[in-house]
Amino acid sequence: MILVFLALGLWVAMWLLNTRLANGPYANKRSVRMLVPAIFGLTILAVWELLVRGLNVPMVILPAPSQVAATFWDEMPTLWLDFQQTFIKGALSGYIIGCGAAFLMAILVDRYDFLKRGLLPVGNFVAALPIVGTAPILVMWFGFDWQSKAAVVVVMVFFPMLVNTVAGLQETTAMQRDLMRTYGAGYWPSLTKLRLPAAMPFVFNGLKISTTLALIGAIVAEFFGSPTMGMGFRISTSVGQLALDMVWAEIVVAALAGSAFYGIVAMAEKSLTFWHPSQRK
Repeated sequence: MILVFLALGLWVAMWLLNTRLANGPYANKRSVRMLVPAIFGLTILAVWELLVRGLNVPMVILPAPSQVAATFWDEMPTLWLDFQQTFIKGALSGYIIGCGAAFLMAILVDRYDFLKRGLLPVGNFVAALPIVGTAPILVMWFGFDWQSKAAVVVVMVFFPMLVNTVAGLQETTAMQRDLMRTYGAGYWPSLTKLRLPAAMPFVFNGLKISTTLALIGAIVAEFFGSPTMGMGFRISTSVGQLALDMVWAEIVVAALAGSAFYGIVAMAEKSLTFWHPSQRK
């Protein structure tokens, strides 16, 4: 019980420290803004470790962070192969195909009104379908390798990207479009010089949403058929073997990959849409 009381004391102490930092005179400094979430995350890990060991929680229920870290280190070659299979081959390829196709389709939808009336309602219907229902079908169609995982990702990211891009292309005001027509600009010059730049925040919003959907879709699709590698395959088999430390190690890999993927897209957004009010300091 000493470890339990130590965990509670640590939580209260770090809570008071973070409150002081977040509300103090240096709260707007970059170092403090980075320190607050770092302290919060490390505190959660420390309290988790102390509670698991203090309460003698079995590993099959919840492993301690130190056990997860040891498994992560020992199984790094296996985790790397799983990462390549799930993220690089399945999630990333499906993300590029789905988002690229959605972007091109959004331009056609914007150009031809009948596509907007006919395709977007169908898109809303398909986007509402549960992934656990569509993934087995796509796995049977495209096989058990990464191609079926990429197909699932394409289905998941296509319509969120399409809807965001179409909304962005309608962001310009009537006055701005009238001004382009006054200058004698046709549809395509207006699209490339006015409407696409104005739509970029919406496009990147769709890209950021799709980063999470891509990884989730690839992992879930592997539950329904996969080669003997992949994050979803490893999670499924490790749960059956009661190897919860390996499950959490795969979760760590997925969290790191998803956060890095989102961060790269967010950095690209910041560099390309620096003129937008949301990116100004």
